[in-house]
Amino acid sequence: MEARIARSLGEVDAAEWNALPGAECPFLRHEFLRALETTGCATPETGWDAHHVLLRSGDGRLVGALPLYLKSHSWGEFVFDFPWAEAYHRAGLPYYPRLVSAVPFTPATGPRLLADGETARSALLEAVRALRLALDASSLHVLFPNDRDRRYLESERLMTRLDCQYHWRNEGYRSFDDFLAGFTAEKRKKLRRERRRVAESGITCRTLRGGELDEAMIEVIFRLHAATFARHGNAPYLNHAFFAELARRMPDSLVVELASLDGQPVACAILLRGADTLYGRYWGASADFHSLHFELCYYRGIEYCIREGLSRFEPGTQGEHKLLRGFLPTPVWSMHEIADPRFAAAIGDWLGRERARRAGWLVQAAGHLPFRRADIPARLDINVGNRLAAED
Repeated sequence: MEARIARSLGEVDAAEWNALPGAECPFLRHEFLRALETTGCATPETGWDAHHVLLRSGDGRLVGALPLYLKSHSWGEFVFDFPWAEAYHRAGLPYYPRLVSAVPFTPATGPRLLADGETARSALLEAVRALRLALDASSLHVLFPNDRDRRYLESERLMTRLDCQYHWRNEGYRSFDDFLAGFTAEKRKKLRRERRRVAESGITCRTLRGGELDEAMIEVIFRLHAATFARHGNAPYLNHAFFAELARRMPDSLVVELASLDGQPVACAILLRGADTLYGRYWGASADFHSLHFELCYYRGIEYCIREGLSRFEPGTQGEHKLLRGFLPTPVWSMHEIADPRFAAAIGDWLGRERARRAGWLVQAAGHLPFRRADIPARLDINVGNRLAAED
């Protein structure tokens, strides 16, 4: 097998890339990653310099790949290593550039080593390590890998970082009320009150698929998305052209929950669906409306999963308030290889202490769920935090 570096997804045939193991995840499809490049969202100018690793067999077939970027900053990653960069700076050493395997601006767990078999995965990692040396990058970071890739990278001595997200799991619910039936009476009443407030305000909501989005609606969606950033004094990472390209190239994966008041759109949640998972990604609103964020970003997503028979809903990063709405504490991971042995030892010690704290929170978080104790979904391992801490 031979590895080479692609400086753009334009160097790879879309069908060939999408046939790789793991590329069925919507964020890893050629269309999604290529759209980030062609619309100027993830480019060298924005600090995302593509160095994708391609692995070909002796007869030229693409048998493996790793999405990879040379990064000149840590923004848009959702794994925060700014203290590490500051420590390098204080020591008079450069932390940037560094190599990052991730989907830009997307804190969603999925495969990163797009290959079957340990031989192919080993060849990909060997190529990345050689590239790090050639580029004199300070480190390698693999963000939000799935469990298979995490275990493999641990076996290759990359350091593990633990974090927590909040995911919904479909326990065979027949309806939203069936889901609420497992809540305590007080928590069930609170959630229904939130939904009633939205309905009584005169706001109406509807679900749109990507194929239903014309140019005018894409403009509305982007305007709402940008308005939310503007209220916080920021500009969005993603531009109008990206959303237009997403609707054009991945219409079956794109889902939009749209809220209107007096016939005018006032808020939207933009989601992507995979084979069995719904991913909440982007939110936008023209103003603040009581409980509307919960309605569009959480409750209607849950209803969609129940209606479509999807097994999981990942509404995005952070947000302990999701616990009270039935989203389960779920461990997520990142993997790190630091070239400088002094910093590797210090960061490894820091990660161990952080891991113990976060493992403890995974245990505590289960106590904040709204379910009656007997109805906590069986698939939630409330001892996961204890097990993770014990592994240290």
